[in-house]
Amino acid sequence: MIVRKIVLHFSPATADRPVIYRLVKDYDLVVNILKANINPHKLGYMVLELSGEQANYQEGINFLETSGVEVEPLSQTTVRNETKCIQCGACTTNCPTSALYIERPSMEVCFDDSKCIVCGMCVQSCPAHAVELHF
Repeated sequence: MIVRKIVLHFSPATADRPVIYRLVKDYDLVVNILKANINPHKLGYMVLELSGEQANYQEGINFLETSGVEVEPLSQTTVRNETKCIQCGACTTNCPTSALYIERPSMEVCFDDSKCIVCGMCVQSCPAHAVELHF
């Protein structure tokens, strides 16, 4: 079983195609959509976690690429600098996946990178600049 986070980029010509349906039905892949912004007749992107058997995974990726969808691995990571963090919790209120959260009862800000979708909302909301995106 292979599990990977990838980014799909759609052109106006590919934005209205049912590619996720095909990945599930034709290639027996499990799709977890982490973030998406796709509009028919416009550019779009989708961040997803894709999992399945190695052969099916590769066939699914080949299908996407031959369909005109650009596929790339998720190459950004979010890093929290614990020495800069002032424990204010501002980042936790904007995190859509609860990757940043407040541990109870200590009230300490914690980070679970396995839940992070690298949306950047935490970077914008951190007054101490303790959260950074690394490429």
